[in-house]
Amino acid sequence: MGLEGPTVLIIFVIVLLLFGGKKIPELMKGLGKGVKEFKDSQNPDKDEEKPKV
Repeated sequence: MGLEGPTVLIIFVIVLLLFGGKKIPELMKGLGKGVKEFKDSQNPDKDEEKPKV
């Protein structure tokens, strides 16, 4: 079930009609923050600095 060109274009047009051009950057910014927080929660050791001896 891959997304092909026409399918992606139709989804984009529907999103544009529903939210308008001004809201889409805000939605993408929120989505990006959510994905980043999710990835950070999967690897909590990555943020902690290990002391070097």
